[in-house]
Amino acid sequence: MNTTELYFTLALLQVEGIGDVLAKKLIHHCGNAENVFATKKTQLQKIEGIGAAAVKNIHDKAVFAKAEAELQFLSQEQITSLYFQDDAYPFRLKHCYDSPVLLFQSGTVALQNRKIISIVGTRQMTTYGAEVTKKLIEDLAPLEPIIVSGFAYGVDIYAHQMAMDCGLQTIGVLAHGLNQIYPKTHKKYIVNMEQNGGFITEFWSSSQPDKENFIKRNRIVAGMSEATIVIESAEKGGSLVTANLANDYNRDVFAVPGRTTDKYSQGCNQLIKTQRANLLTSAADLIYLLNWELPTATKNNQKAIQKQLFVSLTAEEQTIYDALQKAGKEAIDILALTCNLPIYKLSSLLLNMELKGLIRPLPGKIFEVV
Repeated sequence: MNTTELYFTLALLQVEGIGDVLAKKLIHHCGNAENVFATKKTQLQKIEGIGAAAVKNIHDKAVFAKAEAELQFLSQEQITSLYFQDDAYPFRLKHCYDSPVLLFQSGTVALQNRKIISIVGTRQMTTYGAEVTKKLIEDLAPLEPIIVSGFAYGVDIYAHQMAMDCGLQTIGVLAHGLNQIYPKTHKKYIVNMEQNGGFITEFWSSSQPDKENFIKRNRIVAGMSEATIVIESAEKGGSLVTANLANDYNRDVFAVPGRTTDKYSQGCNQLIKTQRANLLTSAADLIYLLNWELPTATKNNQKAIQKQLFVSLTAEEQTIYDALQKAGKEAIDILALTCNLPIYKLSSLLLNMELKGLIRPLPGKIFEVV
C-alpha cells in the first residue's frame, strides 16, 4: 500500500472504539480507510455494528497526529507494513475474522512458502521437550517449512534456534512494537533471526509487552499457520490458549504426549484426551495428516533404493506390505483393521514405507504397492 493509504489506515486504527473487526467492516463498506473519514456520519451510522459513539470518534483529529508519528517510525526503521488485503499478508491469517488490519514486519520474511507451522510450549522446557523439538525440526527440514513461534523463553526460542540450525526460515511473532525486544536476553538472536526470517507484530512502537498483548499475539501464531504443535505444557498456559485458538480457526493441532506424572506433559495429554489435538510421535504423523508431499529428490530415489530396503522391513511393515499386495490398493481405515494397528501408528509406518519406495499414497488416503 502507498504512504497515503497507510497513513489513513493507521489513523483509523487509533479511533477509540474501532478494533480490527469494525475497521475491516468500515473499509469494505467505504472502499478504503481514507474514504471512511470522508463519509458522512449519517451514512456511517447505517453500517451494522457502528454506533454513534464510534462515528463521533472517527472525527477526532488527534488520531492523525498519532498516525503521523507512527508513520515516521516505520519509515525511519524501514519496517514493512502488511495490509490485510495485500498479497504479501499471511494468506491463512486473512481468513480469520479478527485478524489484524495491519502487520509490521522486519527481517527477510518471505511467506510464499505455504508450509507454515507453529511450534509452541512451556517456558520451562525439559530435556525431553528439547529432544522432541530438535528431532521434529530436523526430520521436517527436507520439506522446508517455515517455523513460527512467539520468541519467548523455553520451547519458543529453542524452536527458532533449531530452525536456523537446519537452514529453515523462522518467524517470531511479538507482543510489542518493533522498537524493542522482549525478553531482553533474546536480543542476541535478533541478527540471525532477521537473516533467516524475522519478526512480525501488530503492535505499534508505543506498545509495551503487557499481559493482554500476549493473548492477542497468540491468535496470529495460530492463525497464520497450517498447524500448531504443542511440545510441552502444564495444565494451564499460553500454549493451550494458542491451541484453542487454532482449533477455533479450524487449523490442525498436534500435541506431544508424555508421562502422566510429568507436570509439563499434562496440558498436551489433556489436549489429546479431549480430542483437541492429534497425537504427535514423529514428523511422519504431521506429514501424513497434513498431506504434505515428499521432496522430489526422495521420490526420484524411491525406485533405486526399493530393492535394497525391502529386506529391512520390520514385522509390522511386512504385515502392511502383504495386506496391500493382496488388496492391490486400500484405504487407511480398512488397512488399520486388517493389520490390527491404530491409525496413528499405521500412518507413521506408511510414511516410512513410502520413504523406502515400497508404497505410494493415492487421493482419499488410499495406498498401494509400488
